[in-house]
Amino acid sequence: MTLSPRMPDLSALEVLVAVARTGSLSAAARDLGLTQQAVSARLAALEARTGVRLATRTPRGARLTAQGGVVVQWADRLLQTAAEVDAGLAALREDSRSTLRVSASLTVAEHLLPGWLVGLRADAERRGDTPIRVVLTATNSDHVIEQVRAGQADLGFVEGPRQPRGLRSRVVGHDELVLVAPPGHPWAARRAPVTPAELAATAMVTREPGSGTRDYLTAALAAALGEGVRQEPPVLELSTAAAVRAAVLAGAAPAVVSRLAVADDLRAGRLRPVPLEGLRLDRDLRAVWTGPRVPPAGALRALLGHIGAASA
Repeated sequence: MTLSPRMPDLSALEVLVAVARTGSLSAAARDLGLTQQAVSARLAALEARTGVRLATRTPRGARLTAQGGVVVQWADRLLQTAAEVDAGLAALREDSRSTLRVSASLTVAEHLLPGWLVGLRADAERRGDTPIRVVLTATNSDHVIEQVRAGQADLGFVEGPRQPRGLRSRVVGHDELVLVAPPGHPWAARRAPVTPAELAATAMVTREPGSGTRDYLTAALAAALGEGVRQEPPVLELSTAAAVRAAVLAGAAPAVVSRLAVADDLRAGRLRPVPLEGLRLDRDLRAVWTGPRVPPAGALRALLGHIGAASA
């Protein structure tokens, strides 16, 4: 909707409503914290802009014309609606400063975000500030990107091989993918590294399509063997790193997983690292968001700032 140039602004309508309420220019000026001359000038400007005579000055004050009385009724409703909008926007601004909707890949959600959020809360409490409330969704990297683009998440964390198009991003951490096998698997005692061709030809336990871990391995194999490389279908295709880990521990097949997800198992000997050659499997973990390159002040910037300080 395009309004005509004669539509007055809210401050001018506020003056008219104050004149109607108080019955004089001087009383309206006191009510609004203005001078009488300012109120008189604004009323005159309002009449000039609308092309309607709204009030008549009298020795005892100001009296609305019939047209002025109608306009006051409209203006009163409009000002009430504007006050509701103003209060609602203030609540939204406060909510954006204190609440953050985060969508994170499972690796980040399970192994990094808990520490970041605990540290962020401790920082706020040391300063005497109200801690940020975080609403977290853990999903695969493709879904994280979709939610950030759709405005369903204020901030996302992904682990894919490429920077998502159309989103701002910042590297917030690093991870390494490792090939692991259960102790009884032939690869567990293998000394010679597994080649990219062997890995592509082996049925493994994998994450579902769209996960950052699976996409990263696919990209690494394509870089080593060419874009047309064919991968053996997986033995099992699972939706969480925890499920992949459990399947490998149960003896289903080897898997390529985040070192963060199996660090305890490797230390305890429950899983064995299998040497690889010819594949680059270290990766960046990224925060992604929409809008300006430097996030606006509020919960989003506070969390990114804390992560940066913690990583320094």
